[in-house]
Amino acid sequence: MTGDDAPSGDAAGSDGPDDDPATVPVTLYTREDCSLCVVARETIESVGADLDGVTVALDEVDVDTDPELADEYGERVPYVFVDGNPAFKYEVDERELRLKLLAAT
Repeated sequence: MTGDDAPSGDAAGSDGPDDDPATVPVTLYTREDCSLCVVARETIESVGADLDGVTVALDEVDVDTDPELADEYGERVPYVFVDGNPAFKYEVDERELRLKLLAAT
């Protein structure tokens, strides 16, 4: 039975960072000269670096580069989506972000 020879535990399923099933997409809608956006990005990066087994794929989108996004979000940035779901507006709570990232894995 070859199934009994398969590794059990930490090495299984983690062939490389690009194929990591625990990568969570996070989208940060932002704009230039937005101090809250800077804090949100730093919080996302810090929490992502702290979580073992979770990789954050951060996509930062400047709403001013797209008229439709500028109309939709206007001054309501930062706006953060975790795994495609709206998660935070204006401020990112570290504890809530950890929970959302873990739940998305």
